Amino acid sequence: MYRYDEFDARLVQDRVDQFRGQVTRRLSGELLENEFKPLRLQNGVYLQLHAYMLRVAIPYGQLNGAKLRKLAEVSRVYDKGYGHFTTRQNIQFNWVGLKDIPDILESLAEAELHAIQTSGNCIRNVTTDHYAGAAADEVMDPRPWCEIIRQWSTFHPEFAFLPRKFKIAVTAGVHDRAAIAVHDIGLRILKRDGVVGFEVHVGGGQGRTPILAAKVSDFVPEAEILDYLEAVLRVYNLYGRRDNKYKARIKILVTELGEAEFTRHVAEEFSAQRAHEKIALPKEEIDRIHAYFAAPDFEAVTAAGEAMFAAAKDAEPRFAAWADVNLHPHKQPGHASVTVSLKPIGGAAGDATADQMDVVAGLAERFAYDDIRVSHAQNLVLPHVPVTQLYAVWQALDAVGLATANESLITDLIVCPGLDYCNLANARSIPVGQAIQRVFADPAYEREIGRLHINISGCINACGHHHVGHIGILGVDRKGEEVYQISLGGRADEKAAIGEIAGPALSVDEVPGAVKRIVDAYLSIRSGPDELFIDTLARTGAESFRGALYAAA
Repeated sequence: MYRYDEFDARLVQDRVDQFRGQVTRRLSGELLENEFKPLRLQNGVYLQLHAYMLRVAIPYGQLNGAKLRKLAEVSRVYDKGYGHFTTRQNIQFNWVGLKDIPDILESLAEAELHAIQTSGNCIRNVTTDHYAGAAADEVMDPRPWCEIIRQWSTFHPEFAFLPRKFKIAVTAGVHDRAAIAVHDIGLRILKRDGVVGFEVHVGGGQGRTPILAAKVSDFVPEAEILDYLEAVLRVYNLYGRRDNKYKARIKILVTELGEAEFTRHVAEEFSAQRAHEKIALPKEEIDRIHAYFAAPDFEAVTAAGEAMFAAAKDAEPRFAAWADVNLHPHKQPGHASVTVSLKPIGGAAGDATADQMDVVAGLAERFAYDDIRVSHAQNLVLPHVPVTQLYAVWQALDAVGLATANESLITDLIVCPGLDYCNLANARSIPVGQAIQRVFADPAYEREIGRLHINISGCINACGHHHVGHIGILGVDRKGEEVYQISLGGRADEKAAIGEIAGPALSVDEVPGAVKRIVDAYLSIRSGPDELFIDTLARTGAESFRGALYAAA
């Protein structure tokens, strides 16, 4: 994990001091809200329906025990005892007082945490695969490059006020777990003839105009990637629309210019960079950053240790069910990556209490090489756990309500805060997700269904990623009534697709039954238990499900 140097610490403290002065001026009335708004947004502070919300950056989704304990402390002291983990691998505190936020930021800085560029029209938190450094299918660990991009983009003077917000994701696996196709820039790390480089995708996004990113370069060598990113951002800064925020994202620019013309502009900008404009990125600096992310000194797990894990599964069926669902293969023999589900049946997706955060922090320190990740599916991950410790980890998680065995199953929904919190929302999301969970609460039924992603958004901004859910649900306001559009066939992986709206919107009470009818139709027409919902849908087409969807609506 990257550790702050003196420059990082000073930079964060200076921002805390600056924002403290701005908050003081706002509270005194010296700054009006319209003057304060752009200042607070650059510090991750939103004014929501009921209170201020603070979004804290978790760069590329990585924490350690000390950082997670600090987040628990903030939630306990300044909020209502919980935090909400987001699809951008950050955390939000929904009930903070404005007067307290400078003290919160001061406290966060003690643990090398901040809220810089978690909002505003700037380059936001760089995200990546939550199994980075552990996944067997990755070319290399993508986190060092996320850190290099973070350092380059933080307070970049040229890109501090872009036409609109800007999001970058990096993946290095055969399977895309970072959703690069729906980001403003998506990077896939490759190796060609021993040279590390990047496949560059630009112009993806969701919101009111969902678009998959265009591939603008097959391979940019690692020493040139920051210069290439600057070329992309300069083209966007120059030609991106500022007259209409709904058409200001880079995806609109790429679409309006066309993939070939946009790519030509980027190539011209890149080739026009003069020597003094180039970013010096020597191999020594690349290696220095990589050293922060060296693999842990993994303990050797013997055959006896593997047998102990198998015996624990035989002895405890609930542990076996959890292990079958919530463990991901690890590239190190005798280890696994553990998903800590934040989706208990009837809970609010992505929420964790202060006590739960403390427990996960302790487990990471004791059993998991002090490494914790936040996934874009709003769960936590312990990426490196010896199989000999899995039973102890499960017992501790189970004791605090964190052992739900549903990773990537139908009750592992992605759900935005919706109208319960957000002043942009048109409809509630959390109660809809909870109602769907109750329909599929039987673990045996859920396992029979298999992997199926349901994503729910409470407005067209798509913070719940409904466009790329296998089943997507969008809440809209229709003459004062909350109704919900159902889409089918979205996915955010290496076969990324935007879901198609299935038909007319449904009332809130109709949604759970409609989802069940879709699922039961799938179970009746799939080729066998190994054919996933998304594959059956691709094979048979959405029309196979529309009749069931609206059968009793």
